[in-house]
This record gives sequence, structure tokens and C-alpha cells, in this order.
Amino acid sequence: MAIERELKLALPGDLPTARADALIAHLDHLPGAEARGERHLVNRYFDTPSLALSRAKAALRLRYVARDGHPGQWLQTLKSVGEARDGLHVRHEWEQPVKGEALELDALIAACDVPATAAMLRDEGDSVVAQFETNFVRRLWRYIAGDGTAVEIAFDRGEVAVVSGGQRHTEPLLEVELELLDAPDDDREGQGERMLFALSQDLRQVLPELHSDDVSKAQRGYRLRQKVLGG
Repeated sequence: MAIERELKLALPGDLPTARADALIAHLDHLPGAEARGERHLVNRYFDTPSLALSRAKAALRLRYVARDGHPGQWLQTLKSVGEARDGLHVRHEWEQPVKGEALELDALIAACDVPATAAMLRDEGDSVVAQFETNFVRRLWRYIAGDGTAVEIAFDRGEVAVVSGGQRHTEPLLEVELELLDAPDDDREGQGERMLFALSQDLRQVLPELHSDDVSKAQRGYRLRQKVLGG
């Protein structure tokens, strides 16, 4: 099990391309940051017809990751109950490669070391179906601070989508995510989280439209689903 610590910053969906490009240029020249290229991510989120996973504040995802010059890879991910405050999301996460375009729930249940979450997936897994999708291009940087704190910076541009009655309904998705990868002494003193907030302040100097966001991509999908399907 991993504990994910990630600071999420949202942008208006109609942000002009020139403004987004200014942020990219800033990150390309940020001291301590190394550009890591782009990925195209297609993410399908699964739940039961009664949305049992959502009610338990869990998210189940199948992700396809593609980048130029490399074969694509499928991953399955389970995220469990966590908390979000001032844009900082802290939650349990289990992620595994899978052979193809299908969930392998037995392996995910075996890896999940939170008994209540594993039991929920065991009880409900047979009835899960795809509910919505996020589709975006992710541009990545790895930032290393002077004390060794490592942060992955991701700039995501794409959409959230729900298909109903043969029609695709979408909303824009434009976010920056700052994920804590490593920190001295396992971040017992909280330096890693302070670094995430310091980085966010630096980015806001370039792009004031950035704002802390406690809403995850999964929550965005559920909200669009409710808007489209009415339930």
C-alpha cells in the first residue's frame, strides 16, 4: 500500500492556450525541475449500478498510458477513503499493471491491506461496470529540492466524459498536480507537504488563475454522471 500525498490545483476550462503555455515555459526553466515528456492517459472509472464504491469513498480505475516510442500499458488502481484540505489530497492507493483492457480484481483484492476496503471490493466487484472516463494529455516534470524532497509536477489537459444513449457528454479538465514522491525522514516533520504548498505559490505567481481544489478527477466524473443521468 502507498499513501498518496498530492496537491491539486485547478484552472478554468476556458483558459487561453497562451496562458497555459506560459506555465509550461516556467516549469521548463524552473531550477531543480527536469522535464519528463508527455503521456496520453485514458481512464475508465468503475462502480456498481448503485454506486457502492462512491458511497464508500473509494475509486476503482483502469488506465491506459501511452507515450511516443513506447508500447502502451494498462494499469488498475484502487483509491480508498482519504481526506482533502486546501487542495492537499491524502489517501491510500494500490496500483498494478494488468495484461489488457480488463480489471483483474482478485490481484487487487489480494494486494489491498485495508480489510474493510478489500472486503468491499470482494463483495461488490462482480457487479462493477464502467461509469465514466477521463481522457487527457499529461505533461510531467520531476522537481528535486535542495534538501532532497522529490515532487512530480503534472499538467493535465483534456476532458471528463459520460456516454448515455449513444451520446458523449463532456466537460473540460485542466489541472496541475504536485505529488510528493520522497522526503527526508519519511516527512515526519512535514517538510514535504510544505514544499508542495511552496511550489504551488510559485506557480500562482506565473498563473494566478490556479486555485486549490479538493475535488478529485473521480468526483468530477461522478458529478458529470449525475448531471447527465440524473442519479
